[in-house]
Amino acid sequence: MSARPLSPVVLCILDGVGLGDGGEDDAVRQAHTPWLDRLMAAHPWRTLRAHGTAVGLPSDADMGNSEVGHNAMGAGRVFEQGASLVESALADGRIWRSELWHRLCGGHTLHLLGLVSDGNVHSHVDHLVALIEAAARGGVQRLRVHVLTDGRDVEPRSALTWVEPLEARLAEHRGAGRDYRIASGGGRMQLTMDRYEADWGMVERGWRCHVHGEGRPFTSASEAIQAYYREDPGLDDQHLPAFVVVDDQGEPVGRIVDGDAVLLFNFRGDRAVEITRAFEDDTFDAFDRGDRPEVTFAGMMQYDGDLHLPHAYLVEPPRIDRTVGQLLAQAGRRTFACAETQKFGHVTYFFNGNRSGLIDASLEHYLQIDSDSRPLQQRPWMKAAEVTDAVVEAITSGSYDHVRLNLANGDMIGHTGDLDATRIAIEAVDLSVGRLWRATQRAGGILLITADHGNADQMYLHDRRTGALLRTPEGAPLPCTSHTLSPVPFVVCDPRGECTLRTVGDAGIASIGATVLELCGVQPPADYLPGLIAS
Repeated sequence: MSARPLSPVVLCILDGVGLGDGGEDDAVRQAHTPWLDRLMAAHPWRTLRAHGTAVGLPSDADMGNSEVGHNAMGAGRVFEQGASLVESALADGRIWRSELWHRLCGGHTLHLLGLVSDGNVHSHVDHLVALIEAAARGGVQRLRVHVLTDGRDVEPRSALTWVEPLEARLAEHRGAGRDYRIASGGGRMQLTMDRYEADWGMVERGWRCHVHGEGRPFTSASEAIQAYYREDPGLDDQHLPAFVVVDDQGEPVGRIVDGDAVLLFNFRGDRAVEITRAFEDDTFDAFDRGDRPEVTFAGMMQYDGDLHLPHAYLVEPPRIDRTVGQLLAQAGRRTFACAETQKFGHVTYFFNGNRSGLIDASLEHYLQIDSDSRPLQQRPWMKAAEVTDAVVEAITSGSYDHVRLNLANGDMIGHTGDLDATRIAIEAVDLSVGRLWRATQRAGGILLITADHGNADQMYLHDRRTGALLRTPEGAPLPCTSHTLSPVPFVVCDPRGECTLRTVGDAGIASIGATVLELCGVQPPADYLPGLIAS
C-alpha cells in the first residue's frame, strides 16, 4: 500500500449494475456510459462475485441482493445469511423444539404471512411448506396463509407456480380434518412489504387486508390472481391489488383476531420491519390500525437487532462483529454515508452489520435523500443527482476520510422490467460517476466503483437450459425483473496512478472491506478476506 493514504476513500456502489453478456437486453452495455467506459479503460479493474456462496447464500444458484451484498462489503468476511440460517434450523429441527414454536401452535389460529416464491431473497416457499407440515404434526387445527406475490425476484407472472400447489396441499389437510386455507394476499409492491418508511400506505393496505379482511373478495387465491391477470394483461405479480378469500356467505375466512398467533416467515429484514411494528408497537401512529387484535407475533428472524424487532423470532440472525464502520470509528476515521431512501439502510444499517444508527456520532454523518413517490419508470434518473450533489460536497469539504454512497437506479429501475427506462437510469448513474471522479481528483482522494449484485444487465427472460429469449404469444420479449448471477465490476480510480490490483483468485465483494480499511490506513483483522489493492 501507499505510504501516504489517499483521502477521502470514496466507495461508490452502483446498485444492480452487473457485467452481463452485452446482448440486446443488457441495459448496462446498451446505455451510453462515457464515464464508466473511460475510467475502466484508464484504471485497474477486475470482476467480483456478488451472488451465492460469495455473499453467504446457500448455493451459487442463488442471486445476490442488496442486503447480503452490503453486509459482505461492510463485514469484510462472508457470514451465513438468512436463507442458509433458516435452512439449517429447519434441517436440524431446532425450530420445532423451541418454546416459541410451541406458543405459536397454541393459538386459536396460526397465521403464516410472507412472500410466496422460491426467490430466496426474502423467503422461500419450501420454508412455508415446512412450517405448514410441522404445524399439522404439532396439532394445529386451524391455519391461515396470507400470500404476498413476488414477480420481482422471480418471473413477473409466476405466482400460480406456487399458489396452486399450496392450495392443493392445504386442501389435503382439510381432507384430513384440519381447517387450513389461504386467507388473503396481494403483490409485494402493493401491500405489506414497504421499507425505510417510504410508503406507509403499503403497510396500511396490508394490515387492513390481512388483519381486518378488507379487500376484493374471491373464493380462492388462484381465482384472484387469474382474474387480475385477465383484467390487466400488463399487470405483474409485484403489483397485484389486495384480495381476500371469502366463504359461501361472503365473509373473510381468515381475519386475525384476539388469541391468534402470527408468524411472519420472511427472513430478510428491510421489508419486514414496518409490518412488525404495526403488530408490536403500543405507541404506533403511522396509520390507524382500528381494533388491534391481541396476538402472539413472531418473525422467522430478528429484523432489527438494535430496535429488537420483533421481540420473538425463530432463527438467530447472523452476528456480524468488527465491521468496517466500527473499525474506522475506533481508528478515529471520519465517515460520510449517503443514499436516497430506497437504499439508505444499505449504506448504513446493512453495511454496519445490521446495526441501526450511528456508530460514533462525533465521527460519522449519514444523509438520506428522500426518494420520489412517483412511478419509477417515469423518473428513471431517481435522485442520483441529489445524492451526488451531497457526496461531492462531502468529498471536497476535507471533513471525511471515508465516503460511501449507493446509486439505486440500476436496481430499482431494473426491477420494473422496462429496458428503455433502465438504459436511461444507467446513463444517469454514469453522469454521477463522472461528477464523483472529478470531485475525488480535486480532493486528492481515491474512487472505488463497484456494485452489490447484478440486475440491469439482463432485462429479458431467457430459457435457463438453452439461453433462448422467451417471448409472449404476441412475440414480445418477456421482461426480467429479478437480480442476476452476473459478476460486478471493481474499478480503482487513483489520480496518482499508483494503485495496482493484487492477485486474489475468485474474489467476491466481501474483499472490499479490507480494501477500504487498508486505503484508510487501518489494519484489517486477520480473519478479513484479503484486500484487492497491492500498492
